[in-house]
Amino acid sequence: MDGWTSAAPIGRSRTAEFMASVYRWMAFGLALTGIVAWAVTSSPSLLSVFYQMDEAGNLHSAPAMWVALIAWFLLGVAFNPIAQRAAIGAAVGMFLTFCALSGVVFSSIVFQYTQASIFTTLFVTGGAFFALSVYGTVTKRSLDAWRSFLFMGLIGIVLAGIVNIFVRSSGLEFVLSCAGVLVFAGLTAYDTQKLRQLGETGEERHALIGALVLYLDFVNLFLFLLRFMGRRRD
Repeated sequence: MDGWTSAAPIGRSRTAEFMASVYRWMAFGLALTGIVAWAVTSSPSLLSVFYQMDEAGNLHSAPAMWVALIAWFLLGVAFNPIAQRAAIGAAVGMFLTFCALSGVVFSSIVFQYTQASIFTTLFVTGGAFFALSVYGTVTKRSLDAWRSFLFMGLIGIVLAGIVNIFVRSSGLEFVLSCAGVLVFAGLTAYDTQKLRQLGETGEERHALIGALVLYLDFVNLFLFLLRFMGRRRD
């Protein structure tokens, strides 16, 4: 009984330190993504690397953008299994590279939406993410029951998104946007709770993996909210 009493505060402290590390890496990754996206769209030299302009003045992805997109996808898929075994320095490098490539991939958002609507959506996403993370932290209810529903919803969004590339249905687009917000809102709370359970034994590499999980939850929640709140440029 005495051993349990003395160990409990240590476990809570370790969990708090672990989650603080997760959120630090996540915040740093988001900041890096934003800086890279701004640099790509603000620098004529970088802009010419990743985008090409047609005769009508419209920008299209250059070959370098497709290379960045493929590298971004492969790195995202490979990060978890490699980071579990690699040295911490290599894991950090992979995490930062992924976040930087995200800035390149998502830089087109700056051309599609007004700055005001982007910042407004970021503010709303930040508030929603904070509230959902708090819920995942303080709730005594296990969110494991959400796992199957969220996984099936995520698969459905991906498949419906592929279909909509060809059918281009505005109705399906609206349904996908609603489903995306719900799924990634649920994933934010679920992933926060699972990471806290890992906190007592998690290492710094696990904090990086957790940071990428929450980073992706935040980014996807932002992208789906932007479909509702974003004001497209004329």
